[in-house]
Amino acid sequence: MQHKTPVTVLTGAGISVKSGLPVYRDEKGNWIHKQPVQGPKFRASAAIRQRYWCRSYFGWQAFSRATPNDIHRNLTALEQSGFVSHIITQNVDGLHEQAGSKVTVALHGNLSEVICLNCGDVSSRDNLQTRLHDCNPDFLSLDFEVAPDGDANVEDYHIQQFNIAACEHCDGTLQPNVIFYGDNVPKARVSACMENTLNSGLLICMGTSLMVYSGYRFCKAAHEANIPLVIVNRGATRADQLALLKVDHDCNTVLTKLTAALL
Repeated sequence: MQHKTPVTVLTGAGISVKSGLPVYRDEKGNWIHKQPVQGPKFRASAAIRQRYWCRSYFGWQAFSRATPNDIHRNLTALEQSGFVSHIITQNVDGLHEQAGSKVTVALHGNLSEVICLNCGDVSSRDNLQTRLHDCNPDFLSLDFEVAPDGDANVEDYHIQQFNIAACEHCDGTLQPNVIFYGDNVPKARVSACMENTLNSGLLICMGTSLMVYSGYRFCKAAHEANIPLVIVNRGATRADQLALLKVDHDCNTVLTKLTAALL
């Protein structure tokens, strides 16, 4: 089947819950966990970097094992059928791509990569995990509750004992290759996503409260361009008043029925 009207889908953390990854906010849009680290603070403070990488060290073990669920697979099937022309994801888990999507733009980057802030080298997060193992042999037996963004809730005592690793090429500071809170998405990436949105006949938002402007901007632009907006999300979103249709229901149930009806 080839759908004549391009459909863009914007996804958020809610679609990865069935893959075992937690969400940031409750159904009212309030934070469930502590707010994620701010980019400027990460770069300015060695103590904050130590905290981040310690939490990431424990969270990555579970985060990296996550696999695509039915939502990711159904969106890929709708993409392959021609119904979905573009996917913009606010998630950094790479699960759309693992499910076979060829049209996904990861708005906030991907946690599977690490970048050096000094020389710009991009390397594997799995490789860094091995290096962190070697730097912290006494931490191997510890286990903590997983939180969003591939981190974990670790006590301050353990954080203060944690050793972080530097770039293998220049000994520079390493950062996950993602857009932290407080940082801006690259202009070229935003422009590409905006072009896709404005060339669509329909924008569908799934599993996101849209509280962060980086995703909300596309809903706002679609509304201003008279492009219909459909929101599928359990609970309130920032763009509810802009939507032609709001479905307050489980994303998996809704998408499963939609996929069955279209394919």
